Amino acid sequence: MPRVTSWPRRATIRARITVVRLVRRAVHAFRASLRLRIMSSALAIGVVAVAVLGLYLSTSVRDGMVERRLESIVNESSALTADANQQFRSSAVADEQQAQQLMSSVAERIMSSASNVEAVFVVHPLDTQPQVSDVIVPVSMGIQQNALLTTDLRRANAELRERGGTTGEQVMQFTEVRDPVQENAAPGVVVGTSLQVPRFGTYEIYYVYSLQAEQETLSFVHRVLGIGAAFVLLLIGLITALVSRQTVAPVTRAAAVAERLSDGHLDERLPGVTGIDEMATLSRSFNAMADSLQQQIQQMEELSAAQRRFVSDVSHELRTPLTTIRMAGDVIHSARDQLSADASRSAELLTDQIDRFEGLLADLLEISRFDAGAAVLDAEQRDLGDVVMSVVQMARPLAENKNAPLSVRLPDGDAVADIDPRRIERIVRNLVVNAIEHSEGRPVEVTVAQDTSAVAVVVRDFGVGMTTPQVEHVFDRFWRADPARARTTGGSGLGLAIAQEDARLHAGRLEVWGRPGRGASFRLTLPRRAGIRLDSSPIPLVPDSHEPQVTTDQIPVVHPPTGPSPTSIPDLEVR
Repeated sequence: MPRVTSWPRRATIRARITVVRLVRRAVHAFRASLRLRIMSSALAIGVVAVAVLGLYLSTSVRDGMVERRLESIVNESSALTADANQQFRSSAVADEQQAQQLMSSVAERIMSSASNVEAVFVVHPLDTQPQVSDVIVPVSMGIQQNALLTTDLRRANAELRERGGTTGEQVMQFTEVRDPVQENAAPGVVVGTSLQVPRFGTYEIYYVYSLQAEQETLSFVHRVLGIGAAFVLLLIGLITALVSRQTVAPVTRAAAVAERLSDGHLDERLPGVTGIDEMATLSRSFNAMADSLQQQIQQMEELSAAQRRFVSDVSHELRTPLTTIRMAGDVIHSARDQLSADASRSAELLTDQIDRFEGLLADLLEISRFDAGAAVLDAEQRDLGDVVMSVVQMARPLAENKNAPLSVRLPDGDAVADIDPRRIERIVRNLVVNAIEHSEGRPVEVTVAQDTSAVAVVVRDFGVGMTTPQVEHVFDRFWRADPARARTTGGSGLGLAIAQEDARLHAGRLEVWGRPGRGASFRLTLPRRAGIRLDSSPIPLVPDSHEPQVTTDQIPVVHPPTGPSPTSIPDLEVR
């Protein structure tokens, strides 16, 4: 039963995918645009600088305003308390009713003389929860005393009174003053101290001050700083965009011209090179570099073409005298039995060197065809196993001479592909002969494999092997791992280079692995059909085991493909 996804879940998944795509596009745009990175960096630095400067200015203004305001409040409340104490001392209070009237009169006088005082509370110390009736409250904003006279504030005032603080010493607490009419709140401060009432003891007196004016001033400062910050950031963005346009635009043009140059358009140059500034100097230097590169490339192309023509012409011209030498050598070699021993040996050496000379000439001609782009692929459908079996049959005498057991492993199915049999046979022959030459009497294994998109052959030996630098140069022309090494079959140093070119002509790959003392492994991978892109190979290049699977006393085994056997190999056991 198919799984049903609810609509909200699908919508969430789509939104998440959309967000991920947008983030990826933004990251790609940021990484791909130098101008965007410059502007982003400048704006980020500007935001940090403006934020730090604005925070510093705002904090400094706020602290300065609050400190001055608090100093003014402390001085004013001290003066008001001293004046109230003086009134109580100079008045003759006979009973509690007169004391209440005097307190009310003092509070009204404080409210009328101090315009900044929002409320005055006079509380008896024994009143833990003062009520309105216990407090003289000429209130201008409907202030609730229970919300302002907190327990901590009254406890601090009591401790100050018990310590016998100096005259005018006060306690202070920041609070919030609410206006029930306008339903708004403003920051405020409550200042508390003691009030000496003759015959009735000590009372607590609290003054409530509003910091609304300071708050409005600070808000105005914040607005000004915000507008200034926005203007500064806008100015930074405009300046950065202008500077980046003047600096990045020439670099962008240079990058476009450089890309055109890399595509082979050597006539491309930076236009509009005027002025004497750095960008103009860069443009002139770039154009001069392009001119120099064009001249050098043209010289190299002419030299390369001349070298190719020389190699091709010399190779063709040498064929005529070589044919004559071959004919004369064959005549001498056929009559060697009638010659002396030394002359007979010289005739054999002459024939061997003529054969080697013909091989070298053929390799030079083939290399010249690849360099000239004249190599043609004559492809047909063939079984790679048939080609490998034919090569192994021809290489068997050399393997017997070297005492190197030669074994072949074929896949169960046909390894059929569109190949040029002549070129593939040349590649495999080169790999097998090289493996026998360097096996030092140890086994040589040839493995053919196939899958749905490719066929491959691996030639593995267990001889001297190769170091990492040798692996890197093994396909170079005229390169040998050990030039002083004795070779039975001679060689020009062009075999592996031609093999690699043949593999490329088939859109295939020729790869190598080697370790000193553990042998080497060459892998040829070819697509089954033209147009198939090789992403992998049917057989690994690096062997799983470094030990040979065939010893010197074993008979080489060939596993033929399913169906009629192709060319058989004499003296090889077939299973």
